[in-house]
Amino acid sequence: MNGKPKHRNLRPRDVKGTLIRLFGYFRFNKALFFGGILLVIVSSFAQVSANAMLSPIIDSLVVHDDMNMFIKNLIIMVVLVIVISIGQYLGSLFMAKLAQNTVHRIREDLFSHMEKLPISFFDSHAHGDLMSTFTNDVDMLSQCLEQSISQFIISVVSVVGTFIMMIVLSPILTLVVVAMLVVMFFSIGYVGKRSARYFRNQQAALADMNGYIEEMMSGQKVVKVFNYEERAIKSFNRRNEELRKASTKASTYGVMLMPIMGNLSYVLYALVSMFGAFLVMKNSITVGNIASFLQYTRTISRPITQFSNQMNILFAALAGAERIFNVLDEDVEEYEGDVRLVRDEKNGDYWKVPKGNGEYEKVPLRGYITFENVNFGYVENQKVLKNISLYAKPGQKIALVGSTGAGKTTITNLINRFYEINEGTILYDGIDIRRINKLDLRSTMSMVLQDVHLFEGTVADNIRYGRLDATDEEVMEAAKLANAHYFIKNLPDGYNTYLTADGGNLSQGERQLLSIARAAVANPTILILDEATSSIDTRTEKLIAEGMDKLMEGRTTFVIAHRLSTVRDSNAIMVLEHGEIIERGDHDELMRQKGRYYDLNMGKIELE
Repeated sequence: MNGKPKHRNLRPRDVKGTLIRLFGYFRFNKALFFGGILLVIVSSFAQVSANAMLSPIIDSLVVHDDMNMFIKNLIIMVVLVIVISIGQYLGSLFMAKLAQNTVHRIREDLFSHMEKLPISFFDSHAHGDLMSTFTNDVDMLSQCLEQSISQFIISVVSVVGTFIMMIVLSPILTLVVVAMLVVMFFSIGYVGKRSARYFRNQQAALADMNGYIEEMMSGQKVVKVFNYEERAIKSFNRRNEELRKASTKASTYGVMLMPIMGNLSYVLYALVSMFGAFLVMKNSITVGNIASFLQYTRTISRPITQFSNQMNILFAALAGAERIFNVLDEDVEEYEGDVRLVRDEKNGDYWKVPKGNGEYEKVPLRGYITFENVNFGYVENQKVLKNISLYAKPGQKIALVGSTGAGKTTITNLINRFYEINEGTILYDGIDIRRINKLDLRSTMSMVLQDVHLFEGTVADNIRYGRLDATDEEVMEAAKLANAHYFIKNLPDGYNTYLTADGGNLSQGERQLLSIARAAVANPTILILDEATSSIDTRTEKLIAEGMDKLMEGRTTFVIAHRLSTVRDSNAIMVLEHGEIIERGDHDELMRQKGRYYDLNMGKIELE
C-alpha cells in the first residue's frame, strides 16, 4: 500500500509575485475588471453615505421639526439605497464573469502547456497532483476571484469610510470603538491562527483518506483475493477517525469566530449607546448623530469579520495559483531539428538534410537505427545505460531481454527522443537523431505498450488515433491485420461501439488487439513492442501471431518481452543487465554460448 501522500502547501511562498501574475490575466477582461471594481466601490460609498443620512433625517424632525427637510433627506436616502442595490448586483455580476473568463483562460493555458511538456515532466510528477491542480486549485481560484476580491474592496472602503464618518460625528466615541476593535483584532488573530493550522491538518487528513479510498476501489480484486477486507476496513476507520478529529477542531475554531465577533459587537454597541446617551444629555451631539454612529458601530465589525473569514480561502487560492503558475513555468519540449521528413508517395519518403549554402541532401527513409557508445541516466551521476552499442537494419527484429530495471524500455525511450542522451550518438538512417525534428521523428514510429490506454469514443476512433486521416477502410484493414476484426464486428455496434474510459467494457486481450490495430493504421517505419503480449492469454497470443508477423514485415522492430518464446525468431537478441549489454546474437548463437540467455530458456533462472 502507498504511504501517506505528500501534503500540498496551502500557503503561497510568493504572495506578491503570484498576485501580480494573477492580475495580469485581468488585462484580457479590462472592462469587467475596472467596471466591477468601480461598481463595488460606488456601492460601498453609497452604503456609508446611507448610514450617514440617518443623522439629518432624524434631526430634521427631532431638532428642527422641518417636514420639508425630512422629505428631502428621505429621498436622498432612497436614491442611495437604489444605488447600493444596483451597484452590488452589477458589481457581483461583473466579478463573477471576470472570475469565470479568467479561470477559463487559465484552464486553456494550463492544458495547452501541459500537452507541450516532455515525458520527463510526467514521469517526475504524480498524476494525482496534476489532476488536483486542474480541479481543486482551479476551483478554489474561481471561488476566490468571485468573492474575495470584491469582499476585500468592500471591507477597505467600508472601514475607511466608516472611520472617517465616525470621527466627523464624534471623536470621543470613535476612541471607544478603536479600543474595542483592538480586542476584536486580537481575538481574530488568536482564533484565526489556530483555525488555519487545523484547516491544513483537515485538508491533509482528507487527502490521505481520499487517496486510500481510491487505492482500495481500484484494487478490489486484490483485496478480495487476499481476504484483505477486514484490514482495509480497520485502516479506513483509523483514517476516518483522524479526519473526524481534525475536522472537529477545524470546525470548532472555524465557527467560533462569528459568535465571538458578534458578542463583542454587541458589547461595543452597548458601550457606544451608554456613552452616546451621556453625550446627548450634555448636548455634545444630537440624537441623529448618535443614531448614525450606532449604525456605523453595527456595520464596522461586519466587513472585518467577513474578510477574516475569507483569509483561509484567499491563501489557499493563492497557493493553488502558485502551483498552477509553477506548471506553466515548466520548460516545454523543444521540437527543434533542421532535418525534416518529406512525404513523397511517388518516389518514397525521405529525410531532407541541410548541407549549407541552401543545399540539402535527400536521405531515403529506411529505418536504420544505430547506437554508438550511448550513456544515459534519468538522474545526474546515476547511469541507467552504460556504453550501449547496437544496430538494427531496416526490416530487422531486435529483441531486448533482461530483468526489470535493466534498461530495455529506456532504449526505446531514447529512440523516440523522450529523453536526450548524455553521451554517445544515436543515428537514424545515418543521421544524428538530435538533428531530426521530433514531430517528424515520431511520425515514423508506433508503440504498443503493456498498459494499453484507450480513450472514450468509438472503436474506430481509437484505432484511428494512430493516424487521424485514416479512412474507414484503412481502419478495418488495420483491425484485420491485428486479428481484431472478428471480435469488433461481434460488438453491439461493431466499429461504432462506444468505449468507456480505458476500454473498461473490453477484455484485456481485446484492448491489446485494438492497441496493435492502432499501431498498424499508422503504417510506421519503426515499430516498438514493449511487453505487447504479456497480458494476453495463450489463445489470443496465437491469434495475433500471424497479424504481428505481417505488421512487422518490412519494418524495423524493437521487441521487449518476458516471454522468450516471442523473441526466438528475432534477427538479434540483446541481453541487458544493469544497463549493459552482456550478450548479443540470435537465438541459436546465444543458446550455444550457454550464458544468461541459455539459463533463462532452460528455466535455471527467471526474469524478475
